[in-house]
Amino acid sequence: MESIYEWCLLKELTIRQLACTTQKVVLIEYKGFTREEPLRFDVLVEGCVLVEAKAVEKILPVHKAQLLSYMKLLNVPLGLLINFHELRVTNGISRLILPGANS
Repeated sequence: MESIYEWCLLKELTIRQLACTTQKVVLIEYKGFTREEPLRFDVLVEGCVLVEAKAVEKILPVHKAQLLSYMKLLNVPLGLLINFHELRVTNGISRLILPGANS
């Protein structure tokens, strides 16, 4: 189900003429070693908001940790975790902020 919600969200943002991407290769650096790694995040909007779509009964800490990890790797300051399993989607939105990102 999550992939369907992600696809619909991507189409809706595209209709609104917002620049969106769903995957990106990032350069990982560790103790002098580098590696290119494809990240499979849901939607990056305008390069500054990362959206993670879920369709679960309850958002768990691991879901927020996953989004925060993607935000750190992509240097994105704002993340939205959207749980489409809620009766009202507005009740299923969590906002995460990464201080110092994109600066």
